[in-house]
Amino acid sequence: MSEELSAATAYTEDDFYCPVCQEVFKTPVRTAACQHVFCRKCFLTAMRESGIHCPLCRGNVSRRERAYPERALDLENIMRKLSGSCRCCAKKIKFYRMRHHYKSCKKYQDEYGVSSSVIPNFKISQDSIGNSNRSETSTSDSTEAYQENTSSSGHPTFKCPLCQESNFTRQRLLDHCNSNHLFQMVPVNLQLDEETQYQTAVEESFQLNI
Repeated sequence: MSEELSAATAYTEDDFYCPVCQEVFKTPVRTAACQHVFCRKCFLTAMRESGIHCPLCRGNVSRRERAYPERALDLENIMRKLSGSCRCCAKKIKFYRMRHHYKSCKKYQDEYGVSSSVIPNFKISQDSIGNSNRSETSTSDSTEAYQENTSSSGHPTFKCPLCQESNFTRQRLLDHCNSNHLFQMVPVNLQLDEETQYQTAVEESFQLNI
């Protein structure tokens, strides 16, 4: 019991968010080779689109995993024990109940306008459990960037990294990309490491309102 408690307290709230849909995990699954975690639905959707690669690091995924990904049962158990803050109303909710809370949270509905059950096609990689080297410096820099690039209402605004149109909320950016850039091919510099690409994406996505 003490070992389980110690393991649970080692996580931060960001560790329970899917790097694909940006929401709290729903039926989390873990890749065998790179140990990255995703919502089951997000992972299966990504496999249909990208084929044999991990949606986050482009690592190989076995044929069996593509159809029957391994449940991250250890993470599910921790989500039943730990609570996190609603990103909109700050109410403390058990992680496994967070999506249910979003359906009745007026502030969440006002900000995002849709139920969290909607899985967007636009993928923004974000640190998740097992998805990073847990660099304290990187986490601190990303947090500072997020805090600085917020509107006067306290909500962050985003700039489309593909066409540079700006002043989107998170959900409107996803809708915009799905409507206008869904089939657009984007070149990737494979010589950049994952941390550099993530930091670049953060810097390009957040826009400072002056």
